[in-house]
Amino acid sequence: MNSRKPDFPWWLLAVAAIGLYLFYEVATDDLYRQILRTLSKGIGITVFVTIVAFALASLLGLLLALAAGSRWLVIRQAARFYTEVIRGIPIIVLLLYVAFVLAPALVAFWNWGAGLIGLEPIRTRDFSLLWRAVIALTIAYSAFIGEVFRAGLQSVDEGQIEAAQALGLSRWHRFRFIVFPQAIRTILPPLGNDFIAMVKDSSLVSVLGVLDITQLGKVTAAGNFRYFETYNVVALIYLTMTITLSLALRQLEKKLRSKGQAGDF
Repeated sequence: MNSRKPDFPWWLLAVAAIGLYLFYEVATDDLYRQILRTLSKGIGITVFVTIVAFALASLLGLLLALAAGSRWLVIRQAARFYTEVIRGIPIIVLLLYVAFVLAPALVAFWNWGAGLIGLEPIRTRDFSLLWRAVIALTIAYSAFIGEVFRAGLQSVDEGQIEAAQALGLSRWHRFRFIVFPQAIRTILPPLGNDFIAMVKDSSLVSVLGVLDITQLGKVTAAGNFRYFETYNVVALIYLTMTITLSLALRQLEKKLRSKGQAGDF
């Protein structure tokens, strides 16, 4: 048993000191304030992309995890195929593929179906780049989140599932009342880590011209040539979001750990 006392979070003090210095610069310097006002317009886009894509990826990931445990071989193999292929493609490549290959293909398919039933066709440019980015992040992260769900579901003791089956509970009720409530304790910490990672990876949507924090930072720096100040503010915004989420996740992990030790979850 490891009896070593937890390390004092000197790293947090260092980050806080740097953050306070940057916040002071932003509060007292006109240039920093102007840059922050400009970049703050992209915070809403970053948050929207992150939350929507993560919610959709979590739903798709759960379906993948359930498919991986299906009694049907074809479904299990299809889930495995999707997971391995998507995990093997860099996210930026997937963004470009979805934006410039999959999206036009979907529009062409829609127009073909619309022509059969008499609906108006749509143009590829009407398919928002914002939603192309959301779809790409959803596809990319669903494969990783699916593995998180699969590991969590498999961590539940098989004996409890067999006992629930012996009591006559249906497959859905076994999942709802026995498996998922226990698996969620294992799932939440890595799921939180994936959410933090998506906050950072949402910056990749700037390659499509979506006006998030990173894209506005690139445009601002190209206009004022103050790259040092501009990217200081970009980094400050992302650090504020990710470190806040990281600290909240640590508190959640402690809470789940204490409940697990007490057997109250």
